[in-house]
Amino acid sequence: MSRKPAAMPAKKGAGKAAPATALADADATVDTALLGDIRQMIVEARHSAAVAVNVSLTMLYWRIGRRIREDVLAGGRAGYGEEIVATLSRQLVAEHGRGFERRNLHRIVQFAEAFPDEQIVATLWRQLSWSHFRELLPLKRPLQREFYAEMCRIEGWSVRTLSERIDSMLFERTALSRQPDELIRMELAALRAKDELTPPMLLKDPYVLDFLGLNDRYLEKDLEDAILRELETFLLELGAGFTFVARQRRIQLDGDDFYIDLLFYNRKLRRLVAVELKLGDFKAEYKGQMELYLRWLARHDQEPGDGPPLGIILCTGKKHEQIELLELDKSGIHVAEYLAVLPPRDVFARKIHDAMLAARARLDNKAHE
Repeated sequence: MSRKPAAMPAKKGAGKAAPATALADADATVDTALLGDIRQMIVEARHSAAVAVNVSLTMLYWRIGRRIREDVLAGGRAGYGEEIVATLSRQLVAEHGRGFERRNLHRIVQFAEAFPDEQIVATLWRQLSWSHFRELLPLKRPLQREFYAEMCRIEGWSVRTLSERIDSMLFERTALSRQPDELIRMELAALRAKDELTPPMLLKDPYVLDFLGLNDRYLEKDLEDAILRELETFLLELGAGFTFVARQRRIQLDGDDFYIDLLFYNRKLRRLVAVELKLGDFKAEYKGQMELYLRWLARHDQEPGDGPPLGIILCTGKKHEQIELLELDKSGIHVAEYLAVLPPRDVFARKIHDAMLAARARLDNKAHE
């Protein structure tokens, strides 16, 4: 009977699992930079996929809305068209899910009506999601919608931020909204073509400073102190691109000392912005004070490539006839009210609407003179 060859003695450690410490050492040798790069690749790929899905979905909705609008709802056949939409919705829901329910289908049609130019929509849907567009649809004025859409595109607002900007009546508070419609169209067309913001798009009236928590009675220093305590929120209220430079910026002229309350720089406009805080109504002498500051800044602080400095005079009240006669805009000075306490929503909306109409009426009267 043949004998099996004797087994060779096992090498030390053969057939046993690697010790935990060895595995740990192996993990520790992974190049940190390599791991970081791969993680970044994954994040970027997922983001690109999400953007591609959003673009495709928004494009699909717009084209569906346009087709229904042109083929079904055109020609004044409202009642018949509604029946067709209802039937179409039932069939699409059965095949493709609840995203095509009748209410959503009407929203899709509204989307195509609100943004009839496919070329304009194509510039927006890479930055704006379908949820962004849904926030814009209830807005009544086309120029109002276009302003929010372009600002959202340039600033990269989230859906929540867009909603907050609309609720705060940002467009209605801008100097842009006080201009004739034709001029607004020209400004927005330039923004779409060059991605360049202009002062009327950023300057507001009024500024809402209710977050400062001021009481009924306060001094200008109290207002300034409160702004510095809540600087981040104040910058958000000022608008896109503002950065803080100095408080009580000292200016010396002929042995006299002057102080700019707050000095900012706007990266979008590439301009220094001086802010003066005033209690009570605007007074004519404020113009000379601000012009002095702006000319000094232009001579001593303006960098090559920067635009001329801007001035904002914040008051608790305005004198419209004085402001108009002084032609402050020609000096780069913007006068605006500030609200330390935000009134009820309906009162606030009426105040903004009335101010916008009054400003446009003054422009029309001036044009006719």
